Amino acid sequence: MRKLLIFFSVIILSFNVNAATLINDTEIEKVLTDLVKPLTHAANIPDSRLKINIVNSSEFNAFVSGGEEIFIYTGLLTQIKSPDALQAVIAHELGHTLGGHMVQMSARMSDEMTRTMIIQALGVGLMVAGGNPLLGAGVLAGSGSVAQQSILSFSRDEERMADDLGVDLMVRANLNPNGFIEVFEQMKNMTGSAESRINPNQINHPLTTERLKNVKEKIKKLKYKYKSDSKAYEIKTTEYSLVRAKLTGYLDGADHVKNLYPFSDKSDDAIYARAIANMQAGNLSAAKTGTLTLISRKPDYPYFYELLGDIEYQYGHYDDSVNAYQKSLGLSENAPQIQTALALVLSDRKKPGDDDKAIELCKRAILSKPQPLTYWILSRVYNDGKSDWARAEYYNLINKKPESKKYAKKAQNNLPKNSPEYIKSGDLLR
Repeated sequence: MRKLLIFFSVIILSFNVNAATLINDTEIEKVLTDLVKPLTHAANIPDSRLKINIVNSSEFNAFVSGGEEIFIYTGLLTQIKSPDALQAVIAHELGHTLGGHMVQMSARMSDEMTRTMIIQALGVGLMVAGGNPLLGAGVLAGSGSVAQQSILSFSRDEERMADDLGVDLMVRANLNPNGFIEVFEQMKNMTGSAESRINPNQINHPLTTERLKNVKEKIKKLKYKYKSDSKAYEIKTTEYSLVRAKLTGYLDGADHVKNLYPFSDKSDDAIYARAIANMQAGNLSAAKTGTLTLISRKPDYPYFYELLGDIEYQYGHYDDSVNAYQKSLGLSENAPQIQTALALVLSDRKKPGDDDKAIELCKRAILSKPQPLTYWILSRVYNDGKSDWARAEYYNLINKKPESKKYAKKAQNNLPKNSPEYIKSGDLLR
């Protein structure tokens, strides 16, 4: 059971597009939402419609779907070093939404592209620009037909417009537009001399050198002058650094973590990354030492207690794990993943009342964000037909439909016909 901790703080879910995976994590989602909200407010997107998705992929990429659902790749997060630069990337992607580019591109493709033409990208005009432009810039397959050139030209114009709209959005949000310069400087360093060997007419993004030149000129002409709030920026930078460290600790090997965060680095983010990497490698003593150091430095930061709860659970110290998770929940506003983690420990500890507490925590977590592990825990702590219903929901979320229907039928055979779980089982069967 303790092996499930690999997926506790960073819970990885299957994602149908291109066999990628999504990561659910309370800390990461909160920090990214706080960074994105000024931009979505400036774009008149209500908070209730905003959804942040973290894609577990090394690609240097992000995109917006449906105008308000934002997908950010872990490769982008681990490589983009400042929150200003990340906000610039999101501003660019929202620029596509503000410009109505996907609707326009759909119409243009319908008019000018044949079925045999394939665009090799996650979404036309939506890629930020992957490190190797030959791989990440969306090169069209096939011959250089008139239709292809028209589409590529249209997409390049969209990218220029999205950069322009993105800078305007940063200004409206009272953010630092120089984040665009930082991003393009980093992309330029990543591509090196490769761009000099690319035909600019054969890719769907303008060359990075052109984009860098354009945003520099636009920012220079702005009447708006960004004024930084030093205290707010320090908080924003600190939280973003911890998110990057957390992702590195969970997703990269121990050797890579040691290279990025050597023991000589005594910063919070370095200790955080090393503690997580040590936990992943089974070195619980070193992981706990690092985590307690972090707690002594920032006793009000909820996610250090979350990590301590993970570590104590792996030790088998259920009481200490419960205490750590409860402390974390007491310091955080909305934490469905931490609620789920605590519920799992309670379901293992089995003290009187633990199952009831686990059920209540799972119900709260499901209201906020349904996830497979939460239903799997419910299937363990329920002792009637509700257990079969929870197992059916679990299999449905991991896309195992035959198993889901099997347990939904079992649930209906053992539940009152007017119960919520009976009705939900019927929904799964349909």
